[in-house]
Amino acid sequence: MAIEANSGPGPDELSDAAAPPYGGGDPYADYRAAEFPFTGLVDLADRRLGGAVVAANDESFAERENLVLPRRAEFRPHTFGNKGQLMDGWETRRRRGAGAGHPHPADGDHDWALVRLGVPGVVHGVVVDTAHFRGNHPRRIAVEGAELPGTPGPEELLAARTVWHPLVPRSPVRGHAANGFAVTDRRRVTHLRLSQYPDGGIARFRVHGEARPDPGWLAALGTFDLAAVENGGAVEDASDRFYSSPVGLLLPGRSRAMGDGWENRRHRDAGRDWVRLRLAGRGAVRAVEIDTGYYVGNAAGWAALSGRDEHGADPERWFGLLPRTRLQPDAVHRLVVDAPRPATHVRLDVFPDGGIARLRLWGGLV
Repeated sequence: MAIEANSGPGPDELSDAAAPPYGGGDPYADYRAAEFPFTGLVDLADRRLGGAVVAANDESFAERENLVLPRRAEFRPHTFGNKGQLMDGWETRRRRGAGAGHPHPADGDHDWALVRLGVPGVVHGVVVDTAHFRGNHPRRIAVEGAELPGTPGPEELLAARTVWHPLVPRSPVRGHAANGFAVTDRRRVTHLRLSQYPDGGIARFRVHGEARPDPGWLAALGTFDLAAVENGGAVEDASDRFYSSPVGLLLPGRSRAMGDGWENRRHRDAGRDWVRLRLAGRGAVRAVEIDTGYYVGNAAGWAALSGRDEHGADPERWFGLLPRTRLQPDAVHRLVVDAPRPATHVRLDVFPDGGIARLRLWGGLV
């Protein structure tokens, strides 16, 4: 089952669910934001990880693919196409009842979208973002999860034999707001079904959790990036998240802009900044890439890498993997670990502060 986390209206508060009509000015001025404890975890449905919306029963007004775009939804008033105002999200047509005597949709009428996670995993919480959907957001939503091998298509996902289990029960949502729901079901899932009752628009769908890739695939790879999100790496903690989340360090590919990595605030003391990672498994790091792409006047000056083996003789002790090393702005640094040894966690220290775009820890499981 799921527990709603500060997502707004309860069953008797739906009169407050609709945001007022757009009045001009900043389209986000009256956006109802919220903080949720699970949003520090990676978005498993992120398009950059390979997440996709593989099917939807209806997308008359706006395309389903918008749900998993990494950027926030945009709104440009009075931009009309053949089907009305252009919306940056997924929007379905208005449902109708069975006839003149029953013009309203039935209680169970709903629209749905099937989301393939970029990385299979355990969901800790979801955000159903209805940004810019004011009088056209759904009344309620529900989320279900399923685990299927391989890369199934819509036919397999919709087949009667596919078992879907509830992650978020049917719950009310607000318009033009971040609606967050904590999930307590700890089963691994590969796909989600997002349902909206009876119809309407959703701008973005975020699925925060822990990656759980196929261990057989990792074993077949042999050498891979032990820190990468798609391989099961995760950020456990960091000293600073002022400008951007350290999760960016572990995303696929090269960064595309300065805000696509991890940047901390400027130190005004003799301290340092750090980020602690949990590796995909107990592994030996043999080579390291530290990428400062797009960080020019604000790249980290030096970096050092330490490891810890929670299954070793001294599970709390940190040992050196790379000594403090000078970094260049906007560059990829490729460094060899002289004495690889098993580790389950790695800590990256930057001196005195600054930005790093990507961190790659190449090695294999032991």
